[in-house]
Amino acid sequence: MSKHRRLNLHGWINLNKPAGMTSTQAVGAIRRLLNVQKLGHAGTLDPLATGILPIALGEATKVIPFAQDALKTYEFTITWGEQRDTDDAEGAVIATSEIRPGLEEIANALPRFIGEIEQIPPRYSAIKIDGQRAYDLAREGEEFEIKPRRVFVQDLKLCPSNTISAALPLPPSGEGKTARSSGEEGMTKTTLIMTCGKGTYVRSLARDLAEILGTRGYISALKRTAVGGFTLENAISLDNLEKMADSAARNQALLPLDSALDDILALPLKPDEATRLRNGQVLSFVSRPDFKRLEDAGLTGAGEHIALARLNESPVAIVAVQGATLKSVRIFNL
Repeated sequence: MSKHRRLNLHGWINLNKPAGMTSTQAVGAIRRLLNVQKLGHAGTLDPLATGILPIALGEATKVIPFAQDALKTYEFTITWGEQRDTDDAEGAVIATSEIRPGLEEIANALPRFIGEIEQIPPRYSAIKIDGQRAYDLAREGEEFEIKPRRVFVQDLKLCPSNTISAALPLPPSGEGKTARSSGEEGMTKTTLIMTCGKGTYVRSLARDLAEILGTRGYISALKRTAVGGFTLENAISLDNLEKMADSAARNQALLPLDSALDDILALPLKPDEATRLRNGQVLSFVSRPDFKRLEDAGLTGAGEHIALARLNESPVAIVAVQGATLKSVRIFNL
């Protein structure tokens, strides 16, 4: 394939990332397949994790922050009875417990983790401590403290599959090896579904849920099923993308630039307004018809509003609207 045919790709590859690959490696694979230079991802996935990794190409990289701020949904499995230093299956065991919680007991504890909650990120995370990544300090055996932070969990529930594979048998009888909920068998593993905001660590939630239940636990499987409007339904695997040798076929896998902007309001522009915005000029919608356009788009009222300005169906810019004044925040060179 000729490189010059690939330089003007603008949009998103909604990658269904395989296990065992870092997010950076996934971006590198897309770079090689499509011969594009300007690209980035919206939200890191650990190597253990699979699922949705939106990768922006060209001008779509300008809206990565909007994709990162979108709600994300995860399906994950907690294995009970062990705590690991990474809080996932890749780490070393640092504590154990013989307690296996019952399904009802787990369900009853979940509301404590819904809404705005305080969470301490894992020691093996990209959080910066005095300019250094926490995972680097942890690998070097350094002692350090990570401060708790506020995160948002919209929903947290048991996965329906738990009712099919119900409760697994407990280990051989012995003190401390019974579920505390009357009549329940203990769970060896439990799968949950969570929808949450930016910066929420699934590994931390699993660790903290286990502590609330009086046991230990770690993430043994993790799949991200949605990032805003990017879902498994419109995702593509690397294998399938590699099989699309024809450039036209690969272009079909490219989602529009504004796929990450479903949650912001849209404002239609006239051709002369689009030109002025692209030239960095501020627009004033003071005439009655122009102000009516702002009203129809839901962009009036106190404070500043962020909108996607379009010419016909083509994105022109992300704009900040305050009163009757519009100024560009990000201009798209399409």
